[in-house]
Amino acid sequence: MLQAKTRLFVDQPLGRGQSVTLTRDQAHYLFAVMRLDRGAGVALFNGRDGEWLAEVAEAGKRGGTLLCTDQTRPLQLPPDLWLLFAPIKKARTDFIVEKAAELGAARIIPVQTAHTNSERIRQDRLQAHAVEAAEQCGGTFVPEVTPLVPLDRLLAGWPQDRQILWCDEALAGPHQTLEAARPGPWAILIGPEGGFSEAERRRLREMAQVTSISLGPRILRADTAAVAALTLWQVHLGDWR
Repeated sequence: MLQAKTRLFVDQPLGRGQSVTLTRDQAHYLFAVMRLDRGAGVALFNGRDGEWLAEVAEAGKRGGTLLCTDQTRPLQLPPDLWLLFAPIKKARTDFIVEKAAELGAARIIPVQTAHTNSERIRQDRLQAHAVEAAEQCGGTFVPEVTPLVPLDRLLAGWPQDRQILWCDEALAGPHQTLEAARPGPWAILIGPEGGFSEAERRRLREMAQVTSISLGPRILRADTAAVAALTLWQVHLGDWR
């Protein structure tokens, strides 16, 4: 039976008998890096049709063709959870996006706050990191990484039914549980290295959808806080229960 040790995200329809044309970069990865040849198996997913086993039908230096044979996993959607975070240093921002994709965020939203150190992001590069994380962790869904948006603008149009878990570094102390929190659409908000401004704090405290929480007795780095908060939410309200 055909086996696949390599997973690849493709932005094309998948189904039995479907032919998938590879881009030059995908062909380079499969045939030059992974050393696959005709007849080899590849696991494909596109974020819509689940995971499919495909066979290499044509292999070349600049392109190739795969043929879908069997569905190996159905589409598994993550919980309705967004991650809002202020971009930090490049490598740590990459880390946040990768871990958010692995831990089951449905959307990743970089936000510009009063104390955000980075005023711009490479959305395409961050989206590529989300794709790579999904390929590595066995996911069948890739979260969207949105453009950078000012936090005040995002909050001004915030959906009434989506709750916000605000990880407030000023509350550092005993860990708080989410046992009383109600299920439904949620977002996790992680601040910048310099923390939130007083104006931002007032705005968040005034919003009925916001629940502030401590992540323990120590003030965590932004990338560590993102992983801790995603884990905490998944255990109490997500698909880890």
